[in-house]
Amino acid sequence: MTELRNIQADLSRFRLRVLIIAIVVVIAFGLIAARLVWLQVFRHDDLAEQAESNRTAVVPIVPNRGQILDRNGVVLATNYSAYTLEITPSRVANLEQTIDALSKVVDIQPRDRRRFKKLQEESRSFESLPIRTRLTDEEVARFAAHRYQFPGVEIKARLFRNYPFGELASHVIGYIGRINPREKERIQESEDAANYRGTDYIGKLGVEQSYEAQLHGITGVEEIETSAGGRAVRRLASTPATPGNTVVLSIDIKLQKLVEELFGDRRGALVALDPQTGEVLALVSKPTFDPNLFVDGIDTENWQALNESIDKPLLNRALRGTYPPGSTYKPFMAMAALESGKRTPGTIINDAGSWTFGGHVFRSHGDHGLGSVDMYRSIVKSSNVYYYTLANELGVDAMHDFMKPLGFGQITGIDLQGEVRGVLPSTEWKRNTYRRPEQKKWYAGETISLGIGQGYNAFTMLQLAHATATLANGGLRHQPHLVIATQDAVSRSQQPVPTREPVNLGYRPEHVEVIRKALVGVTQEGTAARVFSGAPYLSGGKTGTAQAVTIGQKDKYNATKMEEHQRDHSLYMAFAPADRPRIAVAAVVENAGFGAAHAAPIVRRVFDYWLLGQMPTPEDIAAVQKGLAGPPVSAPRPPASAASASESAAAARPQTLQAPAEPAG
Repeated sequence: MTELRNIQADLSRFRLRVLIIAIVVVIAFGLIAARLVWLQVFRHDDLAEQAESNRTAVVPIVPNRGQILDRNGVVLATNYSAYTLEITPSRVANLEQTIDALSKVVDIQPRDRRRFKKLQEESRSFESLPIRTRLTDEEVARFAAHRYQFPGVEIKARLFRNYPFGELASHVIGYIGRINPREKERIQESEDAANYRGTDYIGKLGVEQSYEAQLHGITGVEEIETSAGGRAVRRLASTPATPGNTVVLSIDIKLQKLVEELFGDRRGALVALDPQTGEVLALVSKPTFDPNLFVDGIDTENWQALNESIDKPLLNRALRGTYPPGSTYKPFMAMAALESGKRTPGTIINDAGSWTFGGHVFRSHGDHGLGSVDMYRSIVKSSNVYYYTLANELGVDAMHDFMKPLGFGQITGIDLQGEVRGVLPSTEWKRNTYRRPEQKKWYAGETISLGIGQGYNAFTMLQLAHATATLANGGLRHQPHLVIATQDAVSRSQQPVPTREPVNLGYRPEHVEVIRKALVGVTQEGTAARVFSGAPYLSGGKTGTAQAVTIGQKDKYNATKMEEHQRDHSLYMAFAPADRPRIAVAAVVENAGFGAAHAAPIVRRVFDYWLLGQMPTPEDIAAVQKGLAGPPVSAPRPPASAASASESAAAARPQTLQAPAEPAG
C-alpha cells in the first residue's frame, strides 16, 4: 500500500519549528546581551573593585603597644623585638612530620608542641602560628640554610611584651595574653573589630586590661599586589600604625619594691594613698607572680603551680581579698558616735574586761580590763567594751549608714577591674542575702561584735585605706586612682587623666580633731608606741587584730595550737604627718597575729621612706619579715635613685635582637 505525504503539512511543521528555534535563539541572545549590559554597565564598579581586590591584598599593621611608667618615669612594661619560627598549618602536608624535622634544626621542647596545639585549636588553619619564640641568631641562620625543606614554615620578627621587674607590682601592672575565643567574639561584636585585625594579644589583668584602649594603639594597613599564587609582588600603598599611648602610674616603684621586700614570704596586702589627691602610691598583694610567664602563652606546669598554690598568688588581695578590720574599725566607730551625738569625747565607760549581753560574754582585755575609759583612752588602749556598748547604742543600720559614705562595703571606683564590694552589714543586707526566714532576721546579739570590726564585717585593704585617707583629710573623700596621665605616642605630649571632684562628708572639724589626737596617741603611748619611737614626725594610726576563724565562748585563743591559716590577721591603718597628712596606709599580714608586731613595722618603714627618703637596712628588713622589729634597728640607707632603678630594669630586660621591626612606642 502506497503512503502519500502531505508536503504542505510537512512544510508548515518545519516552518513552525524554525520559528520556535529562531525565537529561542533571539531570546538567548537577548539574555546574553542583557547580562552583558548588567555586568558591564550596572555592576561595573563593583566587579572592578572585586578584580582589584583579587589583585591586591590588604594586610593589617599591628601597632606597638604603649609603655607603662611609674610616677618617676621608671619603665614598668615595654616591648622588645625577637625572631619567631611560625607554621601555617594549611600550607603543610604533614604537620607532625614537619615539626619532627624542624626539631632537628631548631630546639623544640614538648611545652612548645603543647602550646602550638593549643593555639591551633583556637585559630584558623590559614593563620601563621608560632612553634618557637625568641630564636637566637644561630638558630635563625641554621633554619635559613634548610628553609627550602620546609614549605609553610618561616621566620618572622615580632614584638614581645616585657616586664623588666618581673614579679614586682605584677597585680598592678597585670599582663597580656593571647586573645581567646570568648574575647575574640566580644571584639567582633564591638566597634573595635577593625582595630584588632592582626592583633593576637590583649591585656588580661591590672592596668594592661583597664587601659587596653590607650595601650593598644591604632592598627595600620598595607596594600600589596599579589600574584595568582598569592605571593606579594610589590607594595602599592601603606597607612602606618599609630603606637599605643604611654600610661603613667601614680605608684612609686621603689616604695612598691620596699613594701614587697618587707612582707617577705608572708601573705597580705598594703595600700598607700595620697589623702590630698586620691593617688595610689603603692598597691601590694603578696605573694606575687611573674607576668612574663604569660607573654607568649604560659605552660601547663607554671599554670598549675600558680593556680593550685594554697597561697593563691594570682589573687589580688588588695582589691579582692576581704578581711574583718578588727580594731582598726574603732576610730570610725568613735567618729560615728560623735557625729550622731550618741557620745561625747568625755563619756566614761567602765571596761571590766568583758561585757555580757543576752547571756553571751563578750571579752575585752583579760580579767581586769582597763577600768574607766573615755573616747581618747578607748582608742589608745583599744578597749573592746567601749565599742561593744557603742554598737548596741547605735544599732546596725545606723552604723551602716555612717560607714557607707566612707567607702566600707562599697566599690571605690579605682581604675582597675575586678574590685569586690565586701560586706557592710545591715538588716536589709541580711534579708537579701539569706534564704530561710530565721536567717533573714537580724538578732540584737549580732550587732555587738560589729563595733570592734568583727562579725559580718568584711572589707578590702583598698576600702580601709580609702576610709583612712578620708578621715585624715577631714572628711574630704577623693576617688582612688592609679593612672595620673597618658603620653601621646606621636606628639609626646602628656595629658592628665581627669578625676572626679572630691566629696565633702560634712564632718565637724572639732570631731575630726578628737579622733586625730586619739590616733596620734596610739603612736605615742598606745599599742604602736614602740614601733614609732624615735620617729621625727607625728603620725596617727591604729593597730588591729582580726579573727580568721571563730573562737568558742569558753575557749581562749592560742596560736601555737592552731593551723597557720587559722591564726589571727595583723592589721594597721595610719596616716602621716598628723597635722597635714601626705600619705595614708592600710596593711594586713595574714595569720600573723598582733597588729603592732607585724603590720605596724611595715607601715613605719613606708612613712620613713615617703617622708624622710630613708630606706631600711638589710638587717632591719630581715627583722621586719620575721615579725621581730620595732623601730629601725640600724641607721637607714638613702633610697636608690631613679637612674639606678632604671639600670636594674635594663639589666633584667631580655636581649633585644636586631630584627626588622619598629621600635617600641
